Amino acid sequence: MTAGLECAICSRAMRLYSGKVRPLSQEIVNALVTAKAIETEGREEVVRDLESVFNAFLAADKEVNDRAKHLLDVRNLPQTEFSRVRKAAAEQKGIKTGDEMFDYLLDQCIEMLMHSSNVEEVFAEDHELRRTMRPVLRRYLELDEALDTEVRGKLKHVSEGTSTWEIEYQRVMADIQRRKGLS
Repeated sequence: MTAGLECAICSRAMRLYSGKVRPLSQEIVNALVTAKAIETEGREEVVRDLESVFNAFLAADKEVNDRAKHLLDVRNLPQTEFSRVRKAAAEQKGIKTGDEMFDYLLDQCIEMLMHSSNVEEVFAEDHELRRTMRPVLRRYLELDEALDTEVRGKLKHVSEGTSTWEIEYQRVMADIQRRKGLS
C-alpha cells in the first residue's frame, strides 16, 4: 500500500499534496496581505518562504512514511500497525501528523512569517494570523477527503476490504490525482 492509500483508508487524515504547495502559498500570502496582517514589498519571496515550509514538511513526512514502512518490514509487523509506527516515527522526526498536522503547519507558517527577511512587518497577533490562514489551509488539506469520496464512488462495484479493492483504490486514486495535478 502507498502512504496516500494508507491515509485514505486507515485514518482519512488530511493530506498536503506537493502539486498544491504553490497555489496554497500564494493564497495564504494574498489573504494575509488583504487582511493587512503583514506588510511586504516582495510577495513572491514570501510565497517562496511559505513554499519552503510546506516542502520541508512534505520531505519530512515522506521520510516518516519510509521509516514506518521499513520498521514494519524489519519487525515483521502487520500493516494494521502502520499508523502507530508512523506516529512514533513522526515524533522522533519532530513533526506532527494526523489531526495535529493542521496546527503544526500553522505554527510553522507563523514562525516563518516572524523570522522572514521578506516580511517587513507583522501587524496581526498569532491568533489573528491563524484565523486568516486557517480556512485557506483547511481547503487544501481537505482535498484528500473529497478524493476519497470520488474514488469510492467509482468503486461501488468492488467489495471493500478485498485485495481487488485495494489495488483498484490505489489505481483510481493515482489516476484522479494525476488528472487534478496533485501528484
